[in-house]
Amino acid sequence: MLTVLESIQKTTDYLAAKGIELPRLNAELMLAEILNCKRLDLYLAFDKPLKENETKIYRDWIARRGKYEPLQYIIGHVDFYDCKIYVNKNVLIPRQETEILVETVLNSFGIDKELKILDIGTGSGAIAIALAKKMNQCNFNAIDISETALETAKKNSVFNNVENISFRLLDIKEKIPNDYLENFDLIVSNPPYVSKNEYDGIQKEIKSFEPRIAVTDNGDGYEFYELISKKANTLLKSGGAIYFEVGIGQSEKVSHLLKDNQFTNIKIYQDLQKINRVVSGTKL
Repeated sequence: MLTVLESIQKTTDYLAAKGIELPRLNAELMLAEILNCKRLDLYLAFDKPLKENETKIYRDWIARRGKYEPLQYIIGHVDFYDCKIYVNKNVLIPRQETEILVETVLNSFGIDKELKILDIGTGSGAIAIALAKKMNQCNFNAIDISETALETAKKNSVFNNVENISFRLLDIKEKIPNDYLENFDLIVSNPPYVSKNEYDGIQKEIKSFEPRIAVTDNGDGYEFYELISKKANTLLKSGGAIYFEVGIGQSEKVSHLLKDNQFTNIKIYQDLQKINRVVSGTKL
């Protein structure tokens, strides 16, 4: 029977040959999940032989990863801003970049205010849940066009012991419900922002597995920024704010879209790599 170390080495070589980025890390994370231990604990168990059922699961997972299925879908979850977020093919995998949006909101508003907050396009619920855990005096509404995504988001809220979020099936392109009009102090959103042209060239993991509707607007990448900027005026109270995550190179145009819709105090926030990642504005 293969030992932990032998399994990691063979898997690393296989994934490297397939062109998978960080093959050793992928190998270790999958095995740690199967063995129900921390990744670093594997280093204390290199000589431990794998059981037959563990080997079977590991081989299945390796085959899936070799076909470019995202690691997060295989193990079923991802760590996101102190939260464990379950993911599946119905939701976009939360990225580290999106943690910048969460952190920016927390730094801007603190955790003691009583606010009504709307998350547009909640997907897995990662943004709303991460914020709600810290801002537990706030009331959150999280909307999405996908019923299956909302089911995942609800599961995540329960798992993370978050009770101050209401989830709703709602298409932001449709008429805004009356109970949402001028009802919110803050809007947060990480909308689909990959353009149709960019989508054709993105990595296999995204194009073949993540829901297209959560990645691209099938246009120039700005459709939802423009739509949400317009509708935000009917959703926000006077003095309310909006915070967008943006893609690389999009901050200037998104800033102009907010200005065109009478938002003021436009700010741009960078991530740790000095890339413009969040744009915010305040309703007059």
